[in-house]
Amino acid sequence: MRKTKHQLNVFQLLFQVMIAAIGSVLISCSTPSKKTETKEAPAETKTAKIGILHSLSGTMAISEVSLKDVVEMAVEEINADGGVLGMPIEPVVVDPASDWDLFAEKAKELLIDRKVSAVFGCWTSVSRKSVLPVFEEHNGLLFYPVQYEGEECSANVIYTGATPNQQLIPAAEYLMSPEGGAYEKFYLLGTDYVFPRTANKILKAFLLAKGVPESNIIEEYTPFHHQDYQTIVSKIKTFAVGGKACVLSTINGDSNVPFYKEFANQGLSAATCPIMAFSVAEDELRAMDTEFLVGHLAAWNYYQSVSSPINDKFVADFRAFCKKNGLPGGDTRVTDDPICWAYTGVYLWKSAVEKAGTLDVDKVRPALYGSTFESPGGLVKMDPKNHHLAKPVKIGEIRADGQFDVIWETPGLVDPQPWSEYTSPNKSCDHVNHGGTYTKM
Repeated sequence: MRKTKHQLNVFQLLFQVMIAAIGSVLISCSTPSKKTETKEAPAETKTAKIGILHSLSGTMAISEVSLKDVVEMAVEEINADGGVLGMPIEPVVVDPASDWDLFAEKAKELLIDRKVSAVFGCWTSVSRKSVLPVFEEHNGLLFYPVQYEGEECSANVIYTGATPNQQLIPAAEYLMSPEGGAYEKFYLLGTDYVFPRTANKILKAFLLAKGVPESNIIEEYTPFHHQDYQTIVSKIKTFAVGGKACVLSTINGDSNVPFYKEFANQGLSAATCPIMAFSVAEDELRAMDTEFLVGHLAAWNYYQSVSSPINDKFVADFRAFCKKNGLPGGDTRVTDDPICWAYTGVYLWKSAVEKAGTLDVDKVRPALYGSTFESPGGLVKMDPKNHHLAKPVKIGEIRADGQFDVIWETPGLVDPQPWSEYTSPNKSCDHVNHGGTYTKM
C-alpha cells in the first residue's frame, strides 16, 4: 500500500523525536550529576516528660479524674511561664482503670517505654504498693498526693498527702474532746484493703491507749464498689443506742454514695451518730445528695473554703481550666485536699528540677529536702529526712452546698510521722534521703 505524503511527514516527525530523546538520555548518563540540596528536618523540641497515673475509669474514677485534671492544669501554668529548664513539660496520661495489677503495668510503660522523669499518681494504698517495686527497681520518682496509713518510706516516693498523725489521730482526739462531743464508742468502717485496715489498726491502738474499752470499738469492712449498706447501717444504729457513738469511716470510692444514703434512710444523722470521714472530700460530695450529709465531719489538711488570695485564685483557675477544656462540670468544679496536694507536687518537682539543674532523679530527690511551697492550703515544707510534708490539720463539717466549714485546726504545721507511735514506736524514715530502698511493710 502506498504511503501518502502526509503519512511520511508524520513518521519523520516521530523519528526525530525519538532521536532527540535518546540523545538526551545519553548526555545525562555521561554528565556528572549535581548533588540535590535537601533541607534537614528541624530538630525535635526537647521536652520534660512526666507521667500521670490515675484511674480515669472504674470504681476510683470518682476521685482520681480530678487529680489528672489538676496536674494538667499545673503543667499548663508552668509551660506558659517558660516550662522547666527551658523545656516544655509533656504530660503522658495513662488509665490504670482502678485495676491494681494494671497500675504496675502502666508504671512500667511510663518509666521504661515513655521514659518520663517523674510520675504523679495513685490514690489507694493498694495501687501505690502495686507500683512501688517498679519505681524502686527502675529508680523512678512517684509523687503520691493522698492521705494514707503510713508504715512506709521509700526513696522513690514523695508523699504529699497526710500521715496518720496529720489526719487519723487528730480526728479521733477531736471526737474524744469536750469540744468535739466527748464520744466514747467508735465504729471503724472501711473498704477492705491496705489503707483502711492499717488505719484502723492505728486508730484502735490509739483508742485503747486512751482508755476506750475494746467492747466500745467495732471494726467492719466491705469490698470495693460495695452498694448494699442496709445491714451494716442497722448494726451502727443498734451500736449508737444510748448516745456517745460515732463512725470513723475509711470507705473509699463510689461506695460512699449508698452508705451515706442508707445512713439517712434509717434515721441516723450527725446529731445522733456523726461520721468522721477520711476519704470523703468536696469532689466526692459532688456526686451525692448533700441534704442528708449536713453536720457530718471529715479530717483533711485543705478545704476549698479556706480563705486566702492564693486559694481563691487556685479555685477560680481550676474552674476556668475545666470550662476551657470542656471537662465534666466545667466552671462548677470543686477543689479538695488530694487535688491541692496533686497540684502542689508538680510545683515541688519543678522547683527541685530547677535547683538541681537536671531531670536526673538522683539529683532531683535531694533537691526536694527542706523545700517549701505556698500551696493553696498555706505554706508547707518538705521534711528534710522522710519524703513527707509538714502541713496543718483541719476538721471540717459538711454544709448543705457540699462545702465544709472548718470547725477546728492546728495552730501551725504538724511534722509528718510516717511510723505511728501507737503501732511502730521504734521505726523511723530518717535515713530515706540517702537513697536506696527503705520500704518497711
